[in-house]
Amino acid sequence: MLYAFTDSRLTPAMRDAIARAGYSTPTPIQAQAIGPILEGRDLIGCAQTGTGKTAAFAIPTLELLTRADSPHAKRGAGPRVLVLAPTRELALQIAQTFDMLGAAQGVRTLVIIGGESMGPQLSGLQKKPDVIVGTPGRIFDHLERRSLVLGTVRIIVLDEADRMLDMGFAPQVERILKVTPLDRQTLCFSATMPTEVETLVRRHLVRPARIEIGVSAKPVARVTQRLYRAPTQDKTPLLLKLLGEEGGRTLVFTRTKHRADRVARAVGAAGHRVTRLHADRSMSQRREALDGFRNGRYRVLIATDIAARGIDVPEIAHVVNFDMPHTAEDYIHRIGRTARAEASGCATSFASPEEHEQLRVIERHLGHQVPRR
Repeated sequence: MLYAFTDSRLTPAMRDAIARAGYSTPTPIQAQAIGPILEGRDLIGCAQTGTGKTAAFAIPTLELLTRADSPHAKRGAGPRVLVLAPTRELALQIAQTFDMLGAAQGVRTLVIIGGESMGPQLSGLQKKPDVIVGTPGRIFDHLERRSLVLGTVRIIVLDEADRMLDMGFAPQVERILKVTPLDRQTLCFSATMPTEVETLVRRHLVRPARIEIGVSAKPVARVTQRLYRAPTQDKTPLLLKLLGEEGGRTLVFTRTKHRADRVARAVGAAGHRVTRLHADRSMSQRREALDGFRNGRYRVLIATDIAARGIDVPEIAHVVNFDMPHTAEDYIHRIGRTARAEASGCATSFASPEEHEQLRVIERHLGHQVPRR
């Protein structure tokens, strides 16, 4: 158990990097995961979204890369750490954390994701990065092209493993794991642990430490949930009313790309600073939208479920389910974008008569009704 980031198991250089990054006290998942990872153990970390999983693996992984006495400290031969993430946005977020904590110690991180040109990625690989963060599809592309060799990898991290398998990446993940050394250290972090993830764990992890924080696949208690029953045609006026009455950064989820565009136009016409995030937007547009939402240029972000994970934006005051999600797990991940890092937040859902079945499934999973308004 790591009770403080001043723990003597962390080198002074890492403690300094943690302080510069603004971390003060370890979250429960960080407190329980960092020690076993430093010991070289495989690990399964299951915790609710928004509990600090990225730093829970980034801090000890970077510590192992930079310690003079570590077997992982040899540089220049090739990547020593590979982190797989389900979405481009989450991969970029993870890479930012590695850069923030490791750049001062000379650790070089490269992001390899789809939707971007191969040229810069090939150039980056030639520079022998220490850490590669990527999506399974693009990592697999580089393996097929023989532009990436993973024989030097000492630590592999599967982040949001449940989401990766949900998105159909199981074949790519299996292939990637097969071409990494058998004596690697494997870390699997996830918000839920369905059967598919348990099967993956049994096949590829060796006597892993298991950490479970809180109740798996339940919303954090600091999220205030509420529900409005509203016909589809009344949802946009209701959203505009809420935006006018309540301040703060607001993330709105819609079911389709076209509806996201339409709602964004209505929100913008009402005078709110708004942007959109969905699969039809280019990578540069998606980055601009997330950066603008993060730095306050936009107050409202309208998104499809591509953003249900991977958005780590501080102080999102309000999440709105403009359309009800299809599964209870998606509901948990959506509303988990607020109340992050010990903060509190509000999650509002609009349910039309046609969405009664989705609502019933979600409430059965929660074990209670979402409070009506």
